Amino acid sequence: MAGRAPAVLNGERPADNLARFAYRQVLGALFDRRLPLGAFVSQRDLVRLLNVPVQPLRDALKVLEAEGVVEIMPRAGIQFVKPDYEMVHNIYQFRAIIERTAARRFAETADGDSIAALIDDHRRVQSTIEQAGFDDTALSDMLRLERTLHDGMTASLRNPLVEKAAQRLKNHVILIRLDVVMTRPFALRTIAEHLAILSACAERDGDRAEAALADHFQQSLGRMVGTI
Repeated sequence: MAGRAPAVLNGERPADNLARFAYRQVLGALFDRRLPLGAFVSQRDLVRLLNVPVQPLRDALKVLEAEGVVEIMPRAGIQFVKPDYEMVHNIYQFRAIIERTAARRFAETADGDSIAALIDDHRRVQSTIEQAGFDDTALSDMLRLERTLHDGMTASLRNPLVEKAAQRLKNHVILIRLDVVMTRPFALRTIAEHLAILSACAERDGDRAEAALADHFQQSLGRMVGTI
């Protein structure tokens, strides 16, 4: 009797799921600093740290190498890339290419109540930071505002390829920010830039929304570069 083919769920093999799990485990270890940026480790070290099988880990590392997160050195080890000026500049440039179009689309098509809710949310967090300072709760709120606004604009394009690219870029931004201390002035500037985008969206002004998004990324790039 011929051997049974591996089970496939939604066009995916079990090995694909394991590779994605390993991919998430590697990024998670970077995000929570179990793996420091710039670390040089062996494959054996990673298997032990992440508790994942060797082959899925190898598959995940190939993807991460293509995304610029690691450099694989045969018979030597794995070098985790530490963001430098060129990398940060390239990431923000790529984000701007995608999200300028997304900001325009969001301004033209987003539900008015959703835009108003985002504005109210930003103003609430802004008021809290102005009155109570910047603590861990405020930082959590800031990160939530970032996700909600930028993910919402990208989703308005209704393009899964763009959303996939945006997710990879977002992973890079998280890595960049690991070495950045978010301060009260940084947070308030970011919120003000977000509100400029949202104000244009509320008025259905695509030109101004796109320009405000471009300015936001330019200012963000300056804040990030200043910490490298």
